[in-house]
Amino acid sequence: MLDAVPPEPSFPTEPLDAYSAAVVGAVDEVGPAVVSVYVGDAAQAERARGGAGSGVVVTPDGYLLTNEHVVQRVEQARVTLVDGRTVPAVVAGRDPATDLAVLRAQAGALPYARLASTQRLRPGQLVVAVGNPFGFESTVSAGVVSALGRSLRSRHGRLIEGVVQHSAALNPGNSGGPLTDAHGRVAGINTAIIAMAQGIGFAIPAATAQWVLTEILTQGRVRRAWLGVGARGRVPPGSTLTLQVVRRTQLVSIALTVREPP
Repeated sequence: MLDAVPPEPSFPTEPLDAYSAAVVGAVDEVGPAVVSVYVGDAAQAERARGGAGSGVVVTPDGYLLTNEHVVQRVEQARVTLVDGRTVPAVVAGRDPATDLAVLRAQAGALPYARLASTQRLRPGQLVVAVGNPFGFESTVSAGVVSALGRSLRSRHGRLIEGVVQHSAALNPGNSGGPLTDAHGRVAGINTAIIAMAQGIGFAIPAATAQWVLTEILTQGRVRRAWLGVGARGRVPPGSTLTLQVVRRTQLVSIALTVREPP
């Protein structure tokens, strides 16, 4: 008696295999560089079910990127590496305007990830998020680039341009972790989700992360042009108006009397 021939699957397996291979390859590439970032003491971290967020090592000597809100108001943290070691880290610099911070892990040579060019991203492209939501280390989720060029307002009020919107699942604890392309290159640093929404996540683009990293490593801080001049509404003729030219180190006040034109 001949064995029954199993029916052909109703969907092609090759595209799914290729999709799985791409996700696995990206995780294999970036996974060793993903860390958990802890603030506070060990007891606080245990009560919080894990760390404050995630991070990704981007240089062989232990510099890593994370979100500024993860290490807000602290100068030191602890990071747990993929091999289970927990090592101290210092905040090398921070940029609240882009919600990015650079930490230096005190651990010698470490596996590190490569930063990609955001210009290579396209809507619909596969992206993979790796992080530590709720303390569950090395959690992987996949999605697509939903849109490019979004804008987000930082907690300091500055507009962050060029943000990547994507559909990879993010949860508390993913903050600061990498969003990668199919080759495992870091395309962005995950930073925000919309509460009560599904499939809407945001990542600071790799180009911005690279600029912030370079500024902090070479200058010790992020430098920006700053005019220091504000504007006032029109005042009635005959009024005295005090104008202020604000600078980083001093305040200059100028009193003017507003008169009708001749």
